[in-house]
Amino acid sequence: MISTGDTLPDVTLDTPRDGKPEPLKTGEFFSGKRVLLTAVPGAFTPTCSVQHLPGYIERIEEFRKRSITVAFVSVNDAFVMDAWGKSQNAPDDIVLLADGNAELTRALGLQMDASAYGMGLRSQRYALYADNGVVKHLWVEAPGEFRVSAADAVLAALPA
Repeated sequence: MISTGDTLPDVTLDTPRDGKPEPLKTGEFFSGKRVLLTAVPGAFTPTCSVQHLPGYIERIEEFRKRSITVAFVSVNDAFVMDAWGKSQNAPDDIVLLADGNAELTRALGLQMDASAYGMGLRSQRYALYADNGVVKHLWVEAPGEFRVSAADAVLAALPA
């Protein structure tokens, strides 16, 4: 599993742009900026849609003031991520990333088997703060929990 001090892997994800998937290289995306990457097991799932993304939408201004880009990633396709963002009225500066083949998720070592729920390979729920592509903080939730990766918890743990 990725750890504090590690450099994030360079893989290609998709992000929705004008209703279509647009390739995004993680090496370029994380380069030269501070990014809070939040992973959810699935767009439109209850905790993700009722608490996780809405918490970041409510607190986005605080991340903006700290010059931190907020991104959400899930093992879903770009069309699902686009629809999820629109359904949540997510601002354009919350970047939605589709890891449809779980390439980033597996490279980080943060995958989980959700086959018992009919979801197959998915990402664990976590938040990862990186500066110029280097992991500075990593908060991985225990199975079934939602605490350490919530917007309020992450903001409290990050330097102002």
